Amino acid sequence: MQESRTAHEHCLSLQDALHRFRAEGLGEAVAWGRNLADILPAGGRLLCAGNGGSAAQAQHLTAELVGRYDQERRPFSAISLHAETSSVTAIGNDYGFDEIFARQVAAHGRAGDVLMLMSTSGSSDNLLGAATAGRAAGLRVWAMTGPAPNPLAAQADAVLSIDTESTATVQEAHLVALHVVCESFDEALPGPGPVTAPQPAVLTRRDAS
Repeated sequence: MQESRTAHEHCLSLQDALHRFRAEGLGEAVAWGRNLADILPAGGRLLCAGNGGSAAQAQHLTAELVGRYDQERRPFSAISLHAETSSVTAIGNDYGFDEIFARQVAAHGRAGDVLMLMSTSGSSDNLLGAATAGRAAGLRVWAMTGPAPNPLAAQADAVLSIDTESTATVQEAHLVALHVVCESFDEALPGPGPVTAPQPAVLTRRDAS
């Protein structure tokens, strides 16, 4: 079957973006994972937000932290703000869409927590508002974006940008970066290492009675 030119170009775009990420952004992703390994076990929290596909990426990350990425370990506090549907719709209705994340950051964020904001454009007003609220509350603001400079990157304490014009490629590279964050987090966790998953109890006839 003949290759689609569009599909071939898509793969080349991703290949190029990952090459640049490996050269320029890999160290930042590793550092984020290691920082989270200091913050979350000490009782800190990760707040995440994004719009559209970036919302799905952010929720992917929080699921890996509350659940697990690879090996068994304790759960950690990580919340995807866009997934709080009642809060999002109530805030959007009462205060406007630009406030849906900022108000939640003000409610849930504590000094020393991390706010990770994901955006392919880096210019979404609701994420810019969240960054402002995060800084005001003493959170560390991390931005995962498309090409920099952009307004969100300018407001963040740390930035991981993917240098490509393709929105799809940005999101695909963000997923790789998120997995690197998770791997680095698990590797850097303090303590004796991964926890073995408890095995389900096997009931004997006497136990069952």
